Amino acid sequence: MFVPELYSYTEGPEFALNRKCFEEEFRAHVSDKKWTELDAAQHRAHAMRLLDGLEVIAREKRLKVARAILYMAQGTFAECSSEVEVQHWMRYNIFLLLDVGTFSALVELLNMEIDNSAACSSAVRKPAISLADSTDLRVLLNIMYLMVETIQQDDPADRPEWKIIRETFRAELGSPLFNNEPISVMLFGMVTKFCSGHAPHFPMKKVLLLLWKSILFTLGGFEQLQTIKVRKREELGLPPLPEDSIRVIRSMRAASPPASASDLIEQQQKRARRTSKTCFLSHDNLDAFNEKDPYKADDSREDEDDNDDNDNSIETETFPLERDEVMPPPIPHPPSERVSFPKGLPWAPKVREKDIENFLESSRSKFIGYTLGSVLYVVCFLLYHLQGEEEVEMCATELLYQGILPSLPQYMIALLKILLAAAPTSKAKTDSINILADVLPEEMPTTVLQSMKLGVDVNRHKEIIVKAISAILLLLLKHFKLNHIYQFEYMAQHLVFANCIPLILKFFNQNIMSYIIAKNSISVLDFPYCVVHELPELTAESLEAGDNNQFCWRNLFSCINLLRILNKLTKWKHSRTMMLVVFKSAPILKRALKVKQAMMQLYVLKLLKVQTKYLGRQWRKSNMKTMSAIYQKVRHRLNDDWAYGNDLDARPWDFQAEECALRANIERFNSRRYDKSHSNPDFLPVDNCLQSVLGQRVDLPEDFQMNYDLWLEREVFSKPISWEELLQ
Repeated sequence: MFVPELYSYTEGPEFALNRKCFEEEFRAHVSDKKWTELDAAQHRAHAMRLLDGLEVIAREKRLKVARAILYMAQGTFAECSSEVEVQHWMRYNIFLLLDVGTFSALVELLNMEIDNSAACSSAVRKPAISLADSTDLRVLLNIMYLMVETIQQDDPADRPEWKIIRETFRAELGSPLFNNEPISVMLFGMVTKFCSGHAPHFPMKKVLLLLWKSILFTLGGFEQLQTIKVRKREELGLPPLPEDSIRVIRSMRAASPPASASDLIEQQQKRARRTSKTCFLSHDNLDAFNEKDPYKADDSREDEDDNDDNDNSIETETFPLERDEVMPPPIPHPPSERVSFPKGLPWAPKVREKDIENFLESSRSKFIGYTLGSVLYVVCFLLYHLQGEEEVEMCATELLYQGILPSLPQYMIALLKILLAAAPTSKAKTDSINILADVLPEEMPTTVLQSMKLGVDVNRHKEIIVKAISAILLLLLKHFKLNHIYQFEYMAQHLVFANCIPLILKFFNQNIMSYIIAKNSISVLDFPYCVVHELPELTAESLEAGDNNQFCWRNLFSCINLLRILNKLTKWKHSRTMMLVVFKSAPILKRALKVKQAMMQLYVLKLLKVQTKYLGRQWRKSNMKTMSAIYQKVRHRLNDDWAYGNDLDARPWDFQAEECALRANIERFNSRRYDKSHSNPDFLPVDNCLQSVLGQRVDLPEDFQMNYDLWLEREVFSKPISWEELLQ
């Protein structure tokens, strides 16, 4: 579970305060026994008592009870001797709290705090906002996050009644039960209120984390997406998917990155200094990698001597997409059992229906001399009208889209504003939003050690915000695309309008290797370690050393998410692909190939592939090893002339018209499906029953009735009819 990321290190002293509040309430109403020694009935009675305490009018009393509940959600850690024991009691207590109705009470209190105009106006007037300004909000959001994050974990050892509670909670969380909207919509509202400047004290990191986990729980993660995709294809009679993308990527090996001139010089100097080592072929760059037979099977034994030259890259063979999607380690086989398979490309080739239509159309025009034009579109349009009104499945994704539709552009702008403020490449500006309200202490540090600790905390805080926003955007794009393509296009277009493409490129225009191996963590201060073990004395040396991890999973996860978002925004969109070219993304993306992680490299190579035809012959000639890597790693498509640039798509394009046409289609979709105030007559259901139509009474105007005989003579009897031509 990602519980440690919920708390800033500056919140550390509040763990003891939560414990104190709980123990005072506990001792006042229960015997001197420990919480872990009570039976289930006593546990439930005390949880109900605390829940009643949330309804008192006095704010201080309410906060004290909320802290006591937070201590329960934190696993009553003072009575535990290990982290495993803390996690056991966290799960038990949280299911108990949910069962007695705590979450609904917390939502009501959160709404009160959101609408607390006094707190908002006070925060707006303050020159510097600190941790103290968001105390009530942080306590509530902490409990809610712990509940959502813990309950969404599906543990096979759970009791049968817990499984029922879990599914009920999932359904409630995604339904419009909280102020007639899903919980995610309420959290989106907090994000926009914060970005507008009306509530600068909102603890934005906690809001974003809760928003991410709520979407993940109600809509599902990547594995659930794959399951939904398979089910929908079966329902529509489509052929099964040729492969599971996640599994294919997991089996791919990372390639060595293309070396820069300075890297090559440095490598030559290193080789010159090697006097006691046997010379061997370096695989540090894609050039060397591709000097081998590009069609030959990758052999892990060829990389045994690869460790000496990896100063400019890191290699990570596995990547946990989400908690439940951590890749299992490969099963080791003895050398005698090694089986050699013929080498093939990792992906099955694909083709779009549009590509087939274009190919047939151009072939007809070239060899037969005629085209069908837009006949197919007209037929589909008529079929839609004959079918009448469409049926909409009211799933969690559909409910969420309906909830965020009225303010979706504002939500996207707000998320990107926060992402910009949290990016390492951003410079401090007076007009930028302050995302550090829930990390800065009331009293600023006075010693070097305190300053170093706060510096780590601030950097970690920004990294977590980037991680949460990237995950939110990617999950929403994937779920909307699966639910209805125009829902995806609506969100994607507003991200593009809000400059998401240059923002992501700006994010990657840094030393991405340094970002991936950043050490912005103090593991001894992470929960629950810090409340179970005695803390060692922190020193400047220990803070500089960081943890023992070779790289930071959090930042690698964020980078891959952002690359996937960029791919989704630009795929099949020539105008947006040209934005990649105009913003000179190729050298930025090539530098990202230094991270030797298969999934990250794949999405970088995809982004390079779509713009290759626009970069010119000289670029392709100078980057043949990168081109070869694209060929080896990225899926091939029918008639895909990406490597040669003589495709029709490489010709000048009316990009504005392309986006405008898409926008018009999206607006028609939203108006037809969601705008109930005025229905467009063009999209009303059509009555195509002959008896019904002929049986309807039609009121003819009076002048028509007076001149009916004349009309018949002029329009019917006097007109010659060629029956043969009509039959043809």
